[in-house]
Amino acid sequence: MYKSGEVAYQPLPLPDRVQKPDDQALADAQAFLDYMRKRHSVRDYATRPVPEEVIAACIAAAGTAPSGANHQPWHFVAIADPAMKARIRAAAEEEEAAFYAGGAGDEWLAALEPIGTGTAKPHLTDAPWLIVVFAQRYGVTEDGQRYKNYYVPESVGIATGLLITALHHAGLVCLEHTPNPMKFLNELCGRPDHEKAVMILPVGWPADHATVPEVAKRKKPLAEILSVFRG
Repeated sequence: MYKSGEVAYQPLPLPDRVQKPDDQALADAQAFLDYMRKRHSVRDYATRPVPEEVIAACIAAAGTAPSGANHQPWHFVAIADPAMKARIRAAAEEEEAAFYAGGAGDEWLAALEPIGTGTAKPHLTDAPWLIVVFAQRYGVTEDGQRYKNYYVPESVGIATGLLITALHHAGLVCLEHTPNPMKFLNELCGRPDHEKAVMILPVGWPADHATVPEVAKRKKPLAEILSVFRG
C-alpha cells in the first residue's frame, strides 16, 4: 500500500512457505482443478441469507492479490439493502433493453444466444448480496496527495478472480455482471469520481431449481490454452 514518503526498499525474510514434494504438488494441483470445475456462474438464487462475515472474509481474500507497485487499486462495496439493489437492477435492465434492441449488434447477440441471457435481471434483487468492484484510476493519500496507480485493469482483474474463487470456496455462487455505463454507482455507493465500477457480482446460495447453460460447461482443452518450451 502506497504511503507518502516511503521510497526505500526494505526486504523481509519470506514470511510463509507452502512447499510440497513434487507428487503432493501434482496431486493438490489436480484436486484444485477438479474443485474449480465445480464453480459455475449462476443466475438463480435461494432466499437463504448469507452472513456478512462470510462476504467480508471473501473480500479480505481478494485484498491479498498482487498489484502494480502494491498500490491495491480496488475497492469493494457489499450491498444487502433491498432499495439499493432495486435501483441497480432498474438501471441495469434499462441499459440491457437498449443493448438487446440493437445496441449490441447482430454478432454479439448471436454469441450470447447459447448463454440464454435477456433484458430481465432478477438476480440483481434476488441475490442476498451484490458486490460492486471499483477500480481506482489513481490514489489519494490521507492528506489529500494524489498519486498514480499502475496496471489498474490487470490488478483489479486478479483481485476479482481471487474474490470469485473465495466465494466458491465458501460454497457460494455468483454471476459476473459488467455495468456499462453505471456512473450512478459512485453516488449510490459513496465512492469518489476517480473510481469506476467495473463489475457487479450477485452473490448467494444457488436456488434448488438453479440451472446453467450447457455451453458454459464447454471449456477449451489444455492443448488450446497452453504452450510449453522445455529446456
